[in-house]
Amino acid sequence: MVQIFENIDISSRNSFGVHQQAAKIIEFDNNAELSDIFRNHIDGQWLVMGGGNNILFTKDIEQTIIHPRNCDITIVADDSIGTTIRVGAGLEWDELVEWAVERNLWGLENLSLIPGKVGAAPVQNIGAYGAEAKDCITNVEMYSPQSDNFITLAAEHCSFGYRESVFKHSLKGRVIITAVEFRLSKIESPKLNYGDLCQEVEKRGGATLRNIREAICAIRRSKLPDPAQTGNAGSFFKNPIVERAVAEALLAQYPNMPHYPAADPEKVKLAAGWLIDQCGLKGYSEGNVGVHSRQALVLINTTGKASGAEVIAFARKVQSTVAEKFSIEIDTEVNIL
Repeated sequence: MVQIFENIDISSRNSFGVHQQAAKIIEFDNNAELSDIFRNHIDGQWLVMGGGNNILFTKDIEQTIIHPRNCDITIVADDSIGTTIRVGAGLEWDELVEWAVERNLWGLENLSLIPGKVGAAPVQNIGAYGAEAKDCITNVEMYSPQSDNFITLAAEHCSFGYRESVFKHSLKGRVIITAVEFRLSKIESPKLNYGDLCQEVEKRGGATLRNIREAICAIRRSKLPDPAQTGNAGSFFKNPIVERAVAEALLAQYPNMPHYPAADPEKVKLAAGWLIDQCGLKGYSEGNVGVHSRQALVLINTTGKASGAEVIAFARKVQSTVAEKFSIEIDTEVNIL
């Protein structure tokens, strides 16, 4: 059923907990409702918001917010090697991961406990512990208000990259993702070569799906603040990807600097959290905003009273401090409105 909310405070609908007003929010459960919404209830600009976990509002929202609530999981194909599933955009991402682990299906376990909805996964190409959503996505289903058509886009046409996709560029503001199709494996395929994951999994008795999920959940809970307790949007900054020569010069100066392979063999991925920590900013705060004491990638609403503008000003200070010390630009990962 379509539900419409007008002139509503959205502090409870965004994980940073900033207080802004939305002129209108419309929620839908299925494709027919979505088509009807654009025929009868939209008379201006619009934007999509799922769980509000990777977004920072800096002003009141005049556009109509579209919010998906379709949470179905449907098995599309099943064979001896794997299972293909279609998942509604409104399902909580971690519920999908748990669903897969319960059925002994591999591919999503390293992405455990990432907040947000399934529909946001391809937009951001969410990733953690050496895995990315694109590793399992086969198709993305979407609605085009301009043509009033539902379209399926194959993964190879989604321009997936590190925290990148076509949905952040040429399709931004043009489509609403309604469902995502994943291919999950029945063949054991653990990815444990990232950080302290292997050690945590071994503590639990070895590389089973359940042990990997529980290890990742434990690690994330130990490092990341709970948005229900402290407002945040998860990783605020992207890990920078630099030329290999730049990384080698830094490694000569900082031999213990974390670094990882990039898709381009001539480049290296650095840890933005480490760079911020080296600037002495981990745990640092000003006013109502700070850097989390256990994970420097995360900015937090320390008092619950921070405005979006205050968060942005603080983030710019972090960026400029890193640039001054390392001559490296770190970009924001969070969507800023």
